[in-house]
Amino acid sequence: MAAVVSTLPQDEQNLLGVQSQRNRLAKKFTQAFLKNSVPRMSNDAIEDILMHRAVVLQYSRVRKAKGKKTKAKGLNAKERRELKVFQLKPEHHKYELFLPLHELWKQYIVDLCNGLKPESNLQTIQQKLLKADFHGAVLTVVRSKCPSYVGTTGILVQELKHVFKIITKEDRLKTIPKRSSVFSVEMGDFITHIYGSRFELRSSERSAKKFKVKGTIDL
Repeated sequence: MAAVVSTLPQDEQNLLGVQSQRNRLAKKFTQAFLKNSVPRMSNDAIEDILMHRAVVLQYSRVRKAKGKKTKAKGLNAKERRELKVFQLKPEHHKYELFLPLHELWKQYIVDLCNGLKPESNLQTIQQKLLKADFHGAVLTVVRSKCPSYVGTTGILVQELKHVFKIITKEDRLKTIPKRSSVFSVEMGDFITHIYGSRFELRSSERSAKKFKVKGTIDL
């Protein structure tokens, strides 16, 4: 308590512009202040606090003003259709434009299947192909309930939920329904067949789906 009520040196009084009270008055003021500030504590407890640690008389945390976060609003399905976001322009219907994509896909599918070696596990490859991305693959329609589709060959440039869109060597964009169609895909020395009915998902949804192996699949 003596440290609290001690007299300020004269130079500090001049610097602060204050005048020290007499010891008796200062002591009374300090005791009254502490009694009002901490009414439930004894003088001994107050002195113990002052001697051993700093006392925070008042503290107020500055609160930051919270502004409303606005999320970027994307286009809905109707707006995408009106803007033709997913439609290829006629000047892009060129088979040669997608040959580099085909070369990238060939490397991608080899890496995905760990080399496509003759001793590879066919069931493991089948499961990987069910989730693979086929953009850039050369697809050929080998079976279909619509005879006019059979024999159509081209590079897959767009996969939607129910159709494949391919560019033929004649620079024509063909839309082939997945349902009731079987497609062959060349992967190096391997040829695999895709049953379109099992691919009636968007490619992003198919990559996360768990498929069950079935013995036979009917068109």
